[in-house]
Amino acid sequence: MASKPSRRRIAVIGTGIADEEVYEMAYEVGRLLAEKEAIVYCGGLGGVMEAAARGAFEAGGLTVGILPGNKAEEANPYIQIPVVTDMGHARNVILVRSAEGVIAVAGGYGTLSEIALALKMWKPVVGLRTWPGIEGVIYEESPEKAVERLFRLLEGRE
Repeated sequence: MASKPSRRRIAVIGTGIADEEVYEMAYEVGRLLAEKEAIVYCGGLGGVMEAAARGAFEAGGLTVGILPGNKAEEANPYIQIPVVTDMGHARNVILVRSAEGVIAVAGGYGTLSEIALALKMWKPVVGLRTWPGIEGVIYEESPEKAVERLFRLLEGRE
């Protein structure tokens, strides 16, 4: 009988076009998740997705990109496992379903849809400078606090 996977599966979601401050926050989230041996899932493209994947990759972590298009080559260079869906925004469901918890960094309407899907699926969502005032989202002010909070939630310590 196979045992339960020990590595956490965490989705990092957010804007596809990030300014330097948001990019650095997402990079740090990815790095911290890799240090905790989590597998970092994202949409596989640019902005927050690239930053989180880069942070995880450079820290020796494993990265998975759930891609909207039909070519693995569309993934950013830090994605180790590209998942080609050819589903456009509908891939958001696969991304959120694949993860145990979500950290949202900034973001537009695609991020909003992923937040809603995660909450609908009863998955914890921690937000960093993302859509304000959403019931069920736990807001934190730093990558360190966001990662620690999500792990506490997943471990049932909160």
